[in-house]
Amino acid sequence: MVDYAHTPDALEKALAAARLHCKGQLWCVFGCGGDRDKGKRPLMGGIAEQYADRVIVTDDNPRSEEPRAIVADILAGLLDAGRALEIHGRAEAVTSAIMQAAEDDVVLIAGKGHEDYQLVGNQRLDYSDRTTAARLLGVVA
Repeated sequence: MVDYAHTPDALEKALAAARLHCKGQLWCVFGCGGDRDKGKRPLMGGIAEQYADRVIVTDDNPRSEEPRAIVADILAGLLDAGRALEIHGRAEAVTSAIMQAAEDDVVLIAGKGHEDYQLVGNQRLDYSDRTTAARLLGVVA
């Protein structure tokens, strides 16, 4: 599942909806945007930990911020930061989740949704969660 959920409320709703269709483990791959509301980062980390069985924290439009600092803010919201895997490079994070997921698992890739780019510094790089997931699953995006 690819969703634009990039706020605490939206992430919670997306994970709750995904849980209804999940017979196995629920995976959540997400990050938070740089140069945006830093206060939501730990909240989103806590929500991911609460609803998902497996959490992968990654980059999502870091802009001018250091991606590791953004991830540290997210992990600060988890009761057990050791439950989350940190993978910088969004395509690698999505690939890791999809390749490890079992048949009955659900992978929620949250935060970018329809976006087909990644903002890193002053660069706008081509990237799409939908295309990445579709290639891995052998379907047309």
